[in-house]
Amino acid sequence: MILALESSCDETAVAVFDPVHGLIGEWVHSQIALHETYGGVVPDLASREHLAHFAPLLQRALAQVPVERVEKIAVTHGPGLAACLAMGLSAAKSLALAWRVPVVGVNHLRAHAFSPFIPVHERAPTDFDAEVAKLLPHLGLLVSGGNTALLAIGEDRSIRLLASTMDDAAGEALDKGAKLLGLGYPGGPQVEKLARTGNASAFQFPKAVAPKATLDFSFSGLKTSLRYTLEKMLPEEIARRQADLCASYQQAVMEALVRKTKLVLEQSEFRSVGLSGGVANNQLLQAQIEKLAQTRRVPFLRARPSHTGDNAGMIAFAAWAEREAGGVSERGFDLEIAPSLALANA
Repeated sequence: MILALESSCDETAVAVFDPVHGLIGEWVHSQIALHETYGGVVPDLASREHLAHFAPLLQRALAQVPVERVEKIAVTHGPGLAACLAMGLSAAKSLALAWRVPVVGVNHLRAHAFSPFIPVHERAPTDFDAEVAKLLPHLGLLVSGGNTALLAIGEDRSIRLLASTMDDAAGEALDKGAKLLGLGYPGGPQVEKLARTGNASAFQFPKAVAPKATLDFSFSGLKTSLRYTLEKMLPEEIARRQADLCASYQQAVMEALVRKTKLVLEQSEFRSVGLSGGVANNQLLQAQIEKLAQTRRVPFLRARPSHTGDNAGMIAFAAWAEREAGGVSERGFDLEIAPSLALANA
């Protein structure tokens, strides 16, 4: 079995994965309520929370899984907040030393990329390799608060970055837009909730994409456009038209994501399309990416809600699924945190 630890940002998480039976258990401590007061994650508070909650979560995990059955410790070593990553890595090395088992580092972004395949393993654990082979090459759209990327997973499970954001990530753009509108944290879900009753054509915001010569995204101009729009409106008008503003702003973000995904699908052949990351929970985005997959007549793989945010389940799964794809760092006790670790690196 693989015991995994995740602490890249504001979620303290532990999970246990068995290659035969799948995820045995997952335990998470969320810090949303703590950081809500500040409108965003405060690194010092987040790292302190990790220190306080890793031990209780591990106790719960070990109540179900005997220590002697753990054969490997997997830990997120990047990217993320340095102080938070350090907490997880220190805990992982301590456990590995005490239990005399190896410790491996997992790339948080690559774990997101592979998270849509967790349900595939649950359906066919003994035939997982054969089932995944039918789905590769795979086009993945990873959309979170800190990252936006289009990626290709090849037949050898290697990952190639096709496009990324030149500035803000899509989730970050939604959160910043929500802040401009005076909504709570995290902002993305608040924008989506209000957008359901709004008119997405009420306001014309710029398309959140980089120049046509690239596949990359650019969301900073969209955020600026919203700010300028709000500056021209009276407070009572903003309050009255908040749903329309949210719907139009959200539409601009999602349209950029869908348009670039469609372009890549038209340029290359893929056997499946995946959606992962925190923004993968957005129902509008889900529906539009699924429609694209149906148009191309390929399976649509979506990470489960429990695996879209920061979680240890995907870290444990990636440590096993990527065992031969070069996406796991085997540096053991020489492993160091990598706050700026890129998607294409272990």
